[in-house]
Amino acid sequence: MDISRMEVVDDLMGDILRRKSPLERLEIAFGLWRSARYQLVTILRGLHPDWDENTLQREVSRRMSHGAT
Repeated sequence: MDISRMEVVDDLMGDILRRKSPLERLEIAFGLWRSARYQLVTILRGLHPDWDENTLQREVSRRMSHGAT
């Protein structure tokens, strides 16, 4: 593990997140996941306009799961 590439949560942000309920933290995480997925779909559509929707969604799923699908 390259420690210089690790991101550290700011103390203020850590305090804010600790005050949130587990559900609120999960909602934040899911929102971030949805945003990343939307961005990836948009980028891949631009790079591969010839791909059909099924191919696009399979590639997005593969990338989002780090190849585990």
